[in-house]
Amino acid sequence: MESSPKPLKLTSLTVADAARVLSSASGRDITEDQVRELAERGELIGNDGTINLIEYVAFLVREVAKGGVM
Repeated sequence: MESSPKPLKLTSLTVADAARVLSSASGRDITEDQVRELAERGELIGNDGTINLIEYVAFLVREVAKGGVM
């Protein structure tokens, strides 16, 4: 019997899961290191080591708007 993949919770993703979701959504290879670096810069990693993808993307948009990313 094949088990279904565990559903992802967008408000509580590991760095690895966030990298996979962002890579899939963007069609680009986004590494865990890239996600971690930006999440640390924005102080977005929770005490449990997870990231809220909605907050992450909002931070990314703000950084891009002010020319602070890439």
